[in-house]
Amino acid sequence: MASFSSFIGLGIFVLFLCSTGSTSAQLSNNFYFHSCPKLFGTVKSTMQSAIKQEARMGASILRLFFHDCFVNGCDGSILLDDTSSFTGEKRAAPNLNSARGFEVIDQIKSAVENVCPNTVSCADILAVAARDSVEILGGPSWEVKLGRRDARTASQSAANNSIPPPTSNLNALISRFNSFGLSAKDLVALSGSHTIGQARCTNFRARIYNETTLDTSLRQTRQSNCPRVSGQGDNNLAPLDLQTPTNFDNNYFKNLVNQKGLLHSDQQLFNGGSTDSIVRGYSANPGSFASDFAAAMIKMGDIKPLTGSKGEIRKNCRRIN
Repeated sequence: MASFSSFIGLGIFVLFLCSTGSTSAQLSNNFYFHSCPKLFGTVKSTMQSAIKQEARMGASILRLFFHDCFVNGCDGSILLDDTSSFTGEKRAAPNLNSARGFEVIDQIKSAVENVCPNTVSCADILAVAARDSVEILGGPSWEVKLGRRDARTASQSAANNSIPPPTSNLNALISRFNSFGLSAKDLVALSGSHTIGQARCTNFRARIYNETTLDTSLRQTRQSNCPRVSGQGDNNLAPLDLQTPTNFDNNYFKNLVNQKGLLHSDQQLFNGGSTDSIVRGYSANPGSFASDFAAAMIKMGDIKPLTGSKGEIRKNCRRIN
């Protein structure tokens, strides 16, 4: 990037940063260094217990972080329950009967409150828990930037419109990620989170019955547990990565190269388009994937955080104070 040699140029640069919605300069790796020094150990021990009880939980917490950040920024809004006078994001189409792990965030919040009351936001807890989930399951670690505050609002309509559906094509995926300041490489790296976790039949039914870009044996295996008729077996689960669904590795990309992406949106990343070379690179070089994934997670965590006097520090992650 060329250097800026005038105040006018600097002003344009600052305006550009503001227009992207990123206020990462207000976040820091040592935000709770003095106010909550036991934060990281407390979060990690609770996540270790949760994953030991159910290995799938790591993927669920990571997905919560994605779905939080893609809706008005990383502000903990996805954690808010509906009330008689408030409609949150939990019943939005991408989250209904799908988003899970809220009770684990509750447990972490309770444990953190015991060591440093009224100090750490639910949004930051979710960010740290997502990082720990990846690390515990064998993936990379990274320095989580902190200092987010919690939203007092949520938007079901934004959740319905902002989170890319599994039917998305490559151009739509790139466009959506670009709107959050994330590149095509970030898109591919972050999609690698599908190396862990499971998907519901309703999200891959069309692919296994209507698409030709799917390995025949995998098609037959998935059809055995996902009936063709909509409404039957909609919530039946299948691993996104057939080989190692609870290990964070690069098998997801090897699957894409071999036409074994379970979701339509997954296989779009390796379907003769502009991201094929990135997928092939990650399939051959797990270290490259790990480092790019960590970098992309940091970038995603920078999406429109509430900082300073904005928002609040919730006492209960499910409701505003």
